[in-house]
Amino acid sequence: MLTITQESPLGADLGLLFARHTADMHADTPPESIHMMDAGKLASPHIRFFVIRDGGVPVGMGAFKRIDDSHAEIKSMHVLAENRGRGLSKRMLDHLLAEARVDGFSRLSLETGVQPTFVAARALYAKAGFVECGPFEGYVPDPNSVFLTLRLR
Repeated sequence: MLTITQESPLGADLGLLFARHTADMHADTPPESIHMMDAGKLASPHIRFFVIRDGGVPVGMGAFKRIDDSHAEIKSMHVLAENRGRGLSKRMLDHLLAEARVDGFSRLSLETGVQPTFVAARALYAKAGFVECGPFEGYVPDPNSVFLTLRLR
């Protein structure tokens, strides 16, 4: 049974998700272009963090961070490799979009990589209607980054 719930990123059984996410981010991205947040930084009152569980086992995660009253940023989208191909990334993205709307955000943005590791993620975001935009909230132009945004209403 699949569930998506808001949880603390400091959960004791989330270590594998964070380890794999970190490994993927460092696989082919220069360190200066990695903008991921660790579990401690995700444990912020300005961030809502969600976990997909299959039979109680964490298999994916995603979050969004408040930028201002109308704008939030997707952070830490990750599904374990052995669970990919099941539509879990789309489920998490749909959940994040719905929760951001409930929270009153009118825009959701993200930064992702240009490397081959991120091809599937970029396709997922494009299919959901995200379009390229310039850097936002503290980011600077980076040849290793793509910035995307979506109007929610």
